[in-house]
Amino acid sequence: MANANGGPDSLEAAADVVVLDAKGLRALAHPVRVQLVGLLRQYGPSTATRLAERLGVNSGTASYHLRQLGAAGFVEEDTERGNARERWWRSLHQVTELNDPELAEREPEAALAYLQSVAATYTLRTQQAVNELQTMPCVWRNVFDMSDWAFRLTPEETAALRQELRAVAARYRVDTPEEAAKAPEGAERVAFITHLLPELDRSAASEVLSIPQKATEVEAE
Repeated sequence: MANANGGPDSLEAAADVVVLDAKGLRALAHPVRVQLVGLLRQYGPSTATRLAERLGVNSGTASYHLRQLGAAGFVEEDTERGNARERWWRSLHQVTELNDPELAEREPEAALAYLQSVAATYTLRTQQAVNELQTMPCVWRNVFDMSDWAFRLTPEETAALRQELRAVAARYRVDTPEEAAKAPEGAERVAFITHLLPELDRSAASEVLSIPQKATEVEAE
């Protein structure tokens, strides 16, 4: 599972991926910290003051959470940019992975808080894009898409679908501050956000077992 501001794990070199352990999961179990890491990954090094302005919080709050992220190994002070009056911070990774089911079982509250923070960030990013749609250049407005498809799959089929989606995403250029400088003219940041959401109907479970497996595709208008 990739986080809100990273790509699938196949998109990045191993050095750019941080796999959450218990300490890291607890450190990221806060929406402000998830957003701070995301901003540093998207825009590169910044200060607590500038990050606070983007998030709509005070600089003291941003500084506190940056220090907590630093202690957990997600960010570090950028000493080449900082000075006595202003501290700069940079992200140490581009992707966060929560891929240990046993960890989620051992730390259920932290796992839930982290996933809720990621979900809230996805919602904010989607709403922001919708709000900007009317003023977006036509060429970009025409490729905007919000769709959903409903399938009836086994866990194994769902895992295969996830891998296929990651394989497709891996064919495209990732967005980092370094890659942005080398991207072709006209390229902009495009967020590819996927959800695989098991929607189990417990009351109808016995009936479902007798229904032939058939995938249906419904595209939301």
